[in-house]
Amino acid sequence: MPITINEIQALNEKLERRFRDKLVINNDLKRTLVSFQANKKAPGYRWYKFKEGFSSALVTYVINSLGIKSGKIIDPFAGSGTSLFASSEKGLDSVGIELLPIGTEVMEVRKLLINSQYHNKLISFLKKWIKEKPWLRENGGRNLNHLKITKGAFPKETDELLGKFLNAIDKVKEEEYGKVLRFSLLCVLEEISYTRKDGQYLRWDYRSGRGNGKKQFNKGEIIEFNLSITRKVMDIIEDLEGGNTLFDTQIETRSSRGKIEIIKGSCLSILPELERKDFDFLITSPPYCNRYDYTRTYALELALLGVNEEKIRELRQTMMSCTVENKGKKNLDTLFSKDIFLEANKSFEKQEELQTIIKYLEEKKESKELNNPGIVRMVKNYFYEMALIIFESTRILKEGAPFVMVNDNVRYAGANIPVDLILSAIAEDAGFFVEKIWVLPTGKGNSSQQMEEHGREELRKCVYVWRKL
Repeated sequence: MPITINEIQALNEKLERRFRDKLVINNDLKRTLVSFQANKKAPGYRWYKFKEGFSSALVTYVINSLGIKSGKIIDPFAGSGTSLFASSEKGLDSVGIELLPIGTEVMEVRKLLINSQYHNKLISFLKKWIKEKPWLRENGGRNLNHLKITKGAFPKETDELLGKFLNAIDKVKEEEYGKVLRFSLLCVLEEISYTRKDGQYLRWDYRSGRGNGKKQFNKGEIIEFNLSITRKVMDIIEDLEGGNTLFDTQIETRSSRGKIEIIKGSCLSILPELERKDFDFLITSPPYCNRYDYTRTYALELALLGVNEEKIRELRQTMMSCTVENKGKKNLDTLFSKDIFLEANKSFEKQEELQTIIKYLEEKKESKELNNPGIVRMVKNYFYEMALIIFESTRILKEGAPFVMVNDNVRYAGANIPVDLILSAIAEDAGFFVEKIWVLPTGKGNSSQQMEEHGREELRKCVYVWRKL
């Protein structure tokens, strides 16, 4: 007999009873706190809009709530580095692992600016640059090496000015200054383009001559290049001059900051290489199981950073399985120790609800009721890879160390997938104590397609707090 939604719902309720005492509504946690929204006005954090990240205020809240006063933290999915820099301000050393070049670029420039011994000279240079606009004196500009999915992303005049700006950067003698200028350009690409980041893809304004979807999309004002880049550089200058803690140049403040280490690559390959029991705290927000493809949404930035088509395909397959295009990773058994690999596999296989959901989705795939056949593979591999990461994390964390994760529950073919509870069950198998699962007072709606076919149902958005036994 085919698996029904009622069977899945019954298993949901069984898991909810198991973790009933752990699910705690936390009225302090608004959606702005667990997203980029609260960073929009925060000095340093506001420069680059990394939509998938959480806020520095959340990191501070968690550190204070859990009473963490010293030690070393790790974020296996560092993104643009919010956890690292917010922890550093609290005097904690931090290590961040990030695969996407845009994330590592943002972190490296921010780290450069924090550690710079030449703030006054840099500020003077930036002010002069914006006042004189040397890119306007360039006779021609080099063309951006567009990817297939970014061609035609800018109005013609913007494309020309962008090339001239890059030419002018090439003539800057001080490498540090040039890096900051290129970073400022990365920060404005979306607002000067015909595109808008929209989760699974770049949405194109109708004025570009291309688009996706039946409805004509108008993103509103497309900011003129000179205005946009001037405003962004002025934001950076303002924050550097502001005397806030992130960029305070006083020696005593600098010495009290925690050290920041950035490791480029996938946490699936890097975590097994780290020292045993080396970390006092883990905080992260992995990609959600929601089909979002960061290699597409951040394609403009990746193109500017010189990522080509081949590298895009490589990144897409190396990243955490969270899109329908991710194929199964073949070498995972060689990355992890035999014990961790076998135990993680055992835990993955024993999750009754997860395995039932996977079978349900396979049935929907066979009957062609699933809007994309890759969803089955994505869901299966997502939890499989997360199990390996969770088990490996018990090895690198000290006894009593908290593991804090921000994640969303999802829904496919009408089946609610309680990501929070399934991962917490795996965490218990791995050797974590589920201390609490903070539930946001307001949940998350499911997609318009899901609502149209299966009705609206609010999904939990949570912050998990586990502790290494």
